[in-house]
Amino acid sequence: MIGRYPDYDVLEEADHWDEATRRVVLDRVHNPPPFRFFDERERETVKAFCDTLTAQPTEPRIPVAAFVDEKLHKGEGDGYRYFDMPDDREVWRLVVRGLDDEARALGAASFAEAGEPTREHICRRFSQAQLHGGVWSGLNVSRAWSLVLRYACDMFYAHPWAWNEIGFGGPAYPRGYSRFGSPHLDKAEREEWEGEQAFAVDPVRQ
Repeated sequence: MIGRYPDYDVLEEADHWDEATRRVVLDRVHNPPPFRFFDERERETVKAFCDTLTAQPTEPRIPVAAFVDEKLHKGEGDGYRYFDMPDDREVWRLVVRGLDDEARALGAASFAEAGEPTREHICRRFSQAQLHGGVWSGLNVSRAWSLVLRYACDMFYAHPWAWNEIGFGGPAYPRGYSRFGSPHLDKAEREEWEGEQAFAVDPVRQ
């Protein structure tokens, strides 16, 4: 209940979804998966990393790391792999080790125990492929960043709380979209059940 759509809750539309869809979406909110891929030490780093990537410093948080863990545990990759990159699961384990190494080099016990400014600094260098040596020497760092960012964003924006943040109306089945492609009905072609902005900002300039 923050940002451009502070009064919008997509779950109020749940009665308009078919039963199978409603069950899947509500399960994401009420039953986040347990960690089964990462060990106890790794999971704390992954949680801190995903929270930093998605700008979630406080509760309530979307449990992005738990959903990443589930995807890796099930081996549900995206169906392709760069020729110079290991399996996605191995990439994640190497990235976790690398993040902890970077944090220790900056005086923290681990990435998870580092302060937010330190985490952001490491993530910024990661995004610019400026991490070198150690585990990073065996990775294409730019592609590793692209891979973990894709996973985190996929899991974040599959969650209803993220839909609230961007005003997404959620599943349109079975009612469908009546205004799409009909700008004469509404300049923004916004359905009456979609979120309405409380204010507009340019996210780059702001």
